[in-house]
Amino acid sequence: MSILLTGESRVLVQGLTGREGSFHTEQMKAYGTNVVAGVSPGKGGTTHLGIPVFDTVADARRETGADVSGIFVPAPFAADAIMEAAAAGIGLIVCITEGIPLYDMVRARAFVVDAAAKLIGPNCPGLTTAGEAKVGIIPNHISTPGSVGIVSRSGTLTYEVIQGLSQAGVGQTTSVGIGGDPILGLSFSDVLRLFKEDPATEAVVMIGEIGGSDEEAAAEQVIGRSFGKPVIGFISGRTAPPGKRMGHAGAIISGNTGTAASKLQALKRAGAQVCDTIEEVVAAAGAALGQRSSAAHR
Repeated sequence: MSILLTGESRVLVQGLTGREGSFHTEQMKAYGTNVVAGVSPGKGGTTHLGIPVFDTVADARRETGADVSGIFVPAPFAADAIMEAAAAGIGLIVCITEGIPLYDMVRARAFVVDAAAKLIGPNCPGLTTAGEAKVGIIPNHISTPGSVGIVSRSGTLTYEVIQGLSQAGVGQTTSVGIGGDPILGLSFSDVLRLFKEDPATEAVVMIGEIGGSDEEAAAEQVIGRSFGKPVIGFISGRTAPPGKRMGHAGAIISGNTGTAASKLQALKRAGAQVCDTIEEVVAAAGAALGQRSSAAHR
């Protein structure tokens, strides 16, 4: 079981023939992802990496039945690529591109919502369903199938947590990097709700960071309301100097909201287990699974 992406998902890649699109599509195929089409305007009717290329997402979806799109399109054109995928009826859109202008993303996100599609990103590593498929740039070798779901704002910390869990013998269901920009598709709350309904996910690791209020909202609206599964939380950026902007555009603190302290307090109030290091996260996830297994056999 998984959320959002399975081995049966039919994936198209927007920007397939570009350098980044080519490299990461090869990695996605090597992982087992069912990549059925590419979209590169002006190159329709050709093939690339053994994959048929189309001029538009609509053509690709009509000919191949694609239902997931991975976007590796330069920032000036990425918002249009997102809206094109949504307009064509793609249900899950994963945008890896960073540096998309804020106003472009305001328009694109509204368009995606109106189309009833799901967007992951932008400026994110994508997602991996362990042992089945991936869309994005999460390294192939670090995931192991299991029962821990991961949702994270930080790409690098996503990789660290996945690899740490795998090395400790704790496998994952789906790992989702939602991205760190101010305007995003799926939020922590959205992904947590999906994990709550997934019977294969027995515990969730949530990796947040300073800036914004998404973590506080998830704690209050989802985790603290009969979530029913252990949540292990980690907030990066605790040592950021007051008043200093850190990292990407999403790491902006306004007043008392968005600070590491406010996020940690919100998670603790909601009943999540908050950890100080990635090593503690790994140990806590393993312990949480052990406790659930013991409870199930009583």
